[in-house]
Amino acid sequence: MNIIKGNIVDVVSREIFKGEILFSDKIEKITRKDVSEEQYILPGFVNSHMHIESSMLSPVEFAKQAVKHGTVAIVTDPHEIANVCGVEGINYMIKDAKNAAVKIFFGAPSCVPATTFETSGNVLDSKIIDGLLQKKEIYFLSEMMDFPGVVNDNTEVHEKLRLAKKYGKPVDGHAPGINGSDLKKYIRSGISTDHECFTIREAENKLALGMKIQIREGSAAKNFEQLFPLIDSHPESVMICTDDSHPDDLIHGHINLITQRAWNKGLDYFNVLRCATINPVLHYSLPVGYLQTGQYADFIVASDKFGNNISSVFINGTDNLNDIENVISTRFALNNFNACPVSINDLSCKNSGSFINIISIQDGELITKREKHPVEKVFSTEKKIKLPFNKIVVLNRYEKHAKPVIGAVENFNINNGAIASSIAQDSHNIICIGANDKSIADAINLLIKQKGGIVALDSERKISHFLPLEIGGLMTSKNAEWVAKKYQVINDFAKKELGTTLYAPFMTMSFLSLLVIPELKIGDKGLFDIRVPGFVNLFENE
Repeated sequence: MNIIKGNIVDVVSREIFKGEILFSDKIEKITRKDVSEEQYILPGFVNSHMHIESSMLSPVEFAKQAVKHGTVAIVTDPHEIANVCGVEGINYMIKDAKNAAVKIFFGAPSCVPATTFETSGNVLDSKIIDGLLQKKEIYFLSEMMDFPGVVNDNTEVHEKLRLAKKYGKPVDGHAPGINGSDLKKYIRSGISTDHECFTIREAENKLALGMKIQIREGSAAKNFEQLFPLIDSHPESVMICTDDSHPDDLIHGHINLITQRAWNKGLDYFNVLRCATINPVLHYSLPVGYLQTGQYADFIVASDKFGNNISSVFINGTDNLNDIENVISTRFALNNFNACPVSINDLSCKNSGSFINIISIQDGELITKREKHPVEKVFSTEKKIKLPFNKIVVLNRYEKHAKPVIGAVENFNINNGAIASSIAQDSHNIICIGANDKSIADAINLLIKQKGGIVALDSERKISHFLPLEIGGLMTSKNAEWVAKKYQVINDFAKKELGTTLYAPFMTMSFLSLLVIPELKIGDKGLFDIRVPGFVNLFENE
């Protein structure tokens, strides 16, 4: 039995008092008493929605960083690795997570593939979902991205929803911009959360219909500034999440950075802490404690009530900051990569219309616009003219001799070389953006040779940077510091040498193939506009 003393932060009673905690793996007793210790004991932070794969780290290596920032648990959707490697990929994540320094709770990916309009490495149908939902390691049905399938009564979609209800497991949502009768039907189907709100009005509409809102602040999608007032207006219905975080961000902080920003806004102290601790535990029925007698001893010890200068992170009564580096990730060969090299000729396209459809991006947003520009205004016979857009290419990595799909993207502003990645939401085909066809071909072929990773190279191929991702082309078992440093070098190279002006160019590029987010995106089968919904041509005559 252990004893810890200090200022105890009780989020349930909304008070801070001096006392001591008697605990083993669970809290046996909390006693109010005058103690000399000035340290603060807080419930640990919980990330309510994220994808470990987006950190490019294995579960073990991700957890080593998250625990340093006071995180005791994460709720994660493994649909990235599931799109590549199916159930085998999910089982790998579960196995590796058993050695992790934080508690990791998985969902059963509901949309693999995310749509029928792209090619993924696997398909998880309702029979497979049935098996997954019966696993004790699976706590919920992951984000239902196929909202057309929900509102249009797709049999397979509704069978997955029925199974979640059968096994008493909540369903996560993914409904950007959905409103009116479609939103009501979407929520009535049993979907209880959403992390895709871009405006406070959208979030309030969903809250009014009974949804829980997860305020997201990740590496690419950042919605905190728009949504933070909800923490005080709806403290029992809001959670905090990162969704997707790259390693260079993770080493500097996690949920603790978001709570600090909330407190800096002047939001109620206990409301912020509730959203970052208790709410996800209650919603997902997680075996995670929040400093109450009889619960698991999951808490952090810090120098102040805001969780600064963390000295200990107790999980099930053990300080997981001790000997953290001695935990080793599971060594497991896991991939699915069959693409063949491409030539410059494969990347050519003819101007076959009077207008060109361009994917218009905005830094920090997942939503894009479909811009139609007259061809004569964006193309010129002058070789030295700077085009107002870049070519973007997606290549199916699961089939040999697939034909590249070509599109145009503006506001990426690459004027030299190319960047490419095998991380491309959600099917994770090869995606590449460049200033010229040779650089695009070189970048794609380097990825194919290495069977996945991230690459950036200049037009002369004098300098190239490569980050290998041997686990499904999505993750590596190397430590976070190494990955973060390598990633930062590539990121900086893309900005300083290739010209892109985006904060997170690789993260932003990866979401340009996420077809379920409005408006115009690109997949391995073509340009896709979810509003149609359907494919559109690169060139049009009207």
